[in-house]
Order: sequence, then structure tokens, then C-alpha cells
Amino acid sequence: MSRAAGFSALLLGAALAAPGSLWAFDFQGDKALIAVARDGAQTRIGTVSFTAQAGEAPARFAVRIDPKVMQDHFLSMREFKCLPAAQEITCFVPYPYPQPGTASAGQLQWLEHSLLFFFKQPADFGAKLWNGMIFKFTVTPTGLVGTPQAVDLNRIGVPPDNPNEPPYGAFDRDDFTPGARWVQQLRME
Repeated sequence: MSRAAGFSALLLGAALAAPGSLWAFDFQGDKALIAVARDGAQTRIGTVSFTAQAGEAPARFAVRIDPKVMQDHFLSMREFKCLPAAQEITCFVPYPYPQPGTASAGQLQWLEHSLLFFFKQPADFGAKLWNGMIFKFTVTPTGLVGTPQAVDLNRIGVPPDNPNEPPYGAFDRDDFTPGARWVQQLRME
């Protein structure tokens, strides 16, 4: 691809991802929260409800994990809601501190922090909080798609200094090798 064609493709991609574009995600109403596994299986694990606010303010959101799908696991003296699989168990970890609970196309950090997980092998005992996952969301034509990134959930064991700043910034996350995690994506549609 020529340099000019690459630049044109970059501009087209930016235009399509811009607010109000063909790829705009409607931050209003209930959206299905779907875990996509390595084998392609898609499991609806809950919903995310968005409520628009006045003006240009980001939408408020609330995450609801489906207890019929996410099974109870008592790990490290605590109950977690987990998606079981023979290869790997993926457990939801609610963000434990007050936070704004808002999201928009350009502000997805609190949504990402409200969908924290850890993974463990079925034979392992206890919660492996250093095996944390946060999903980096991007806007697509069909909704929001999150890819897993590694984080150490022990970091949120103490309240943050600034409750309005998400604790996991770009330098606190690491990409997984493609295919390393059983849950490959979280989708909101």
C-alpha cells in the first residue's frame, strides 16, 4: 500500500469512528453483554443499561451480571460469579469503589473498569487476582468490542488516591498473546 493510500485509509477509519458516524454506538437502553470464547461460542453473561443525560454529558451505565449464567464460586473466602469452562474459569470482579459510572464514545475507561475479571484453571484453588483482565473497548459497526488485557487486580485492594481517575491506565495494562485467554472478547450489542 502506498503512503498516500495508507493515509487515506487512516482518515477514513478516523471518520467512521468519530461520534455521529456510521459506526456510532447508541449509549442508550439495554445492551447484551456477550462473552466470546476461543472456540467461537458466544454466551450472554449479562446486560449493560445506558441512560442518556442532558446535553453532551456522557451516558450513565449499570452492569448486571446474569446469575443464571455466571455461576457462584467461593474462592479465597469470597463469592465470585464465574463463567465455567473446561479450559479456564473466568470470574467477574466488581469495581469496589464509588466511580462516575459514565461512558461515551471517547470515554470508555469507567465502563472498562466496571467489567474486570480474573482467570484461573479449573483445578486451581482460590482467586488468582494477579491474573486480572480488563477489556479494552472499541466501537465497531455492530457495537462495542472489548479485547482482554492483563492487569493485577491486587492494585484495587486499597482505595485510589483520586476516585475520579481510573486506576488502570495505558501503562498498567498488557496485551495478551492472541488466543491465550479462553474469553477472547466481550461484546455489547
